[in-house]
Amino acid sequence: MEPLYIVTERCDPSRGSFWDSYVAWSGLTQLTEVVTLDSLLCPYVLKEVLAEDWAHIVNEDFMLDYFHDLPYLLRRVGHLNGRNLLCVFRNPAGHVDVPRGEHGFSFEGYDLVDVRGGISALTNCGGFPNAFSNAELSSHGLLSSLARAREVAAALPTLYPAHGHEQVNVWAIYRALTPREG
Repeated sequence: MEPLYIVTERCDPSRGSFWDSYVAWSGLTQLTEVVTLDSLLCPYVLKEVLAEDWAHIVNEDFMLDYFHDLPYLLRRVGHLNGRNLLCVFRNPAGHVDVPRGEHGFSFEGYDLVDVRGGISALTNCGGFPNAFSNAELSSHGLLSSLARAREVAAALPTLYPAHGHEQVNVWAIYRALTPREG
């Protein structure tokens, strides 16, 4: 399975009133940071696709923010200060090993993101209490088990058929261990 890469802005207490409002709204008081592919909570650093990007990105609907060429992505984003460099796998069949290299990616957990991309069913839909409990989420807003992530993904369309964000992909998320600050 090919790894994909993306750089996002961080979502943590350093965002001040946004963070405070988000935690109050979501009820996810266990969070210390949100590590997600949700573009509203953790905006993607690159805002546009350049002509030269096409050879390095995933050429598929709702996937243009994902790169298969890490060195190219790093040149495009510049610095990583205050940002998360993520290595991700969409709908993995099982545990996947991230490529070894200077970034030392560490497993964070599994996110459930709308198939049209951009919205996490775990952290940005107000909760789906019939499918999962907010208490199941880690301090980064993710599920720790692939089996549980698959169960929740399968339950959402049945339990919430008209929600709008019930059709999801399961994403394994790994975060670079390189220093993110200065």
